[in-house]
Amino acid sequence: MRIPLPSRIPILYLILSVLVAVGVIPLYFYAVKVLQLNREALTRNEWMMQNTVTRSLAQDIAQNQKNVQSTLSNLTYSVQAISGGDLEGNRVENAEVKKLLQNSIEQPDSIVPFAVLANRQSHASYIGLQGLVDAFLTKELERGVAAAVDGRDYAGEPVSVGSGKDSRTVMVMASPVVKDGNYLGTLELIVDLRYVLNKLSDARTQGLDTFVVDRSGRLVASANPKLATGLDMRNNEMVKAFVEQSGNAQLAVTKEFVLAEGKNQVPMLGTCDPVPGLGWAVIAQKPRSDAYRDAIEMQRTGVSFAMLAVGVSILVAVFFARRLTTPLQVLTESSRAIAGGDFSQRVHVKSLTEIGELAQTFNTMTDDLEQFVYDLRKKGEENKTLFLSSIQMLAGAVDEKDPYTKGHSDRVTRYSVIIATEMGLSKEDVEKIRISAQLHDVGKIGIEDRILKKPGALTPEEFEIMKTHTTKGAAILRPVEMLRDMLPGIELHHESLDGRGYPFGLKGDQLPLMPRIIMVADTFDAMTTNRPYQAAMDAEYVIRIINSLAATKFDPHVVAAMTRVFEKGKLRLHRAATVTAEQATAAGALNI
Repeated sequence: MRIPLPSRIPILYLILSVLVAVGVIPLYFYAVKVLQLNREALTRNEWMMQNTVTRSLAQDIAQNQKNVQSTLSNLTYSVQAISGGDLEGNRVENAEVKKLLQNSIEQPDSIVPFAVLANRQSHASYIGLQGLVDAFLTKELERGVAAAVDGRDYAGEPVSVGSGKDSRTVMVMASPVVKDGNYLGTLELIVDLRYVLNKLSDARTQGLDTFVVDRSGRLVASANPKLATGLDMRNNEMVKAFVEQSGNAQLAVTKEFVLAEGKNQVPMLGTCDPVPGLGWAVIAQKPRSDAYRDAIEMQRTGVSFAMLAVGVSILVAVFFARRLTTPLQVLTESSRAIAGGDFSQRVHVKSLTEIGELAQTFNTMTDDLEQFVYDLRKKGEENKTLFLSSIQMLAGAVDEKDPYTKGHSDRVTRYSVIIATEMGLSKEDVEKIRISAQLHDVGKIGIEDRILKKPGALTPEEFEIMKTHTTKGAAILRPVEMLRDMLPGIELHHESLDGRGYPFGLKGDQLPLMPRIIMVADTFDAMTTNRPYQAAMDAEYVIRIINSLAATKFDPHVVAAMTRVFEKGKLRLHRAATVTAEQATAAGALNI
């Protein structure tokens, strides 16, 4: 009998869960936190880098403009002093003044390639690259003169001059030349902004798209040759925000925004840093995918290593969980085998822990249990042998009362077992039929000897008494619990399939299979042995007679099984018939 086991959670899962919870989960959260901190650090570094670049450019531009303004102030003072305060007419072409200006713009680090000195009569002296002057620059020069006449310094808008390789962006810075409060003329310096382009180009090598805009959002300078000076850049969110402050922004701003490039929307990271004193702004921007590339790559690499670490941790957890639970699993399987009756199982576990001690104790217990079960089985076999011997003795005692039926119970038992086996019954059912067949006539103990041993045919009254041996046998054995399943064969083996048998007149499906088998075996033995009322008949003839009664008196399946074993030679008779089939038919000797 298999012991039903309740549903349980395997201890492997519990231990594995604990190991994963202790090792993997903290590692996971640690990795997530480290990745987050590193990403934030790299992001912060990118923001700081953009701030550093724009601040450096803005300060550099502002400082250069201050230097130019300082140079302009010094030159106006020097011009007034050298000219003696007289720039009227052709004296604006004073050689010493021109030499002063020439020396100033020819300095190695000068960003001023061109200077103009104009008097009140609009006579001007040009020093430097006069070929740069075009209509746009002339307009700026006129604005500078107008501002100087009003007594103001002037810092003009950037304009593009020249063409091709000689193209450059310049701006006009002007200051009045005065003496004792009287306006003498205007000194204008044309500042070459190529130094700004050089600075922007250096920033471009760092992956930044940098440019400078004025207070109206127009491009001053850009390292991108596709962008022309004066281009309206207000479609850029950073520029738009700067213009909305009217160029008065004081602090740098770094933020994420979206830049429209045709039909595409590109996520960007940008920084806007104002240029003090000019109302300009330096803009640096980069696609977020590039700006955060290191952070993304670090995160991807970190996740890969974290997953690898988690995977290794899980493998280690599985390995040690199995190392811990395998002995218990072996112990459990051995316990189940023993519970199922296999006492040969032993637990082979090499462990110095309590599990090893448990396995050793289990094996000792199994040895004792196996010996105990062996002893029980031995006693059981002895009891069974004693029980079967008692049955055989009881059946032998019945047979001894009637010399004509001596050995009858043994033969009926043998025939019944052969038929049951041929029909494919289980060993348990065959064993029950064996015992029932051995005791089928035990009720004859209660029949008087004068009837049982009567040499001739019985009278109707005597036959009625003889028929009671079936119920008497059942009554004798009914108190024995072990024989309860065998009672149908003892009590009903004289019933008939058509209901004409005794003691109850059962028919058809009312009859169990056990008495159906025994009645065929009983009939076969009765007809093939000598009786007071008839002589033994030929076995083949008896088989034909029994087949003729199939489906009326006997079960057709049982008859078919008996016929098969007879044809196979399994029904061997130990005596020859004394009456042939013809004699039996002629004498009408059949009395079943």
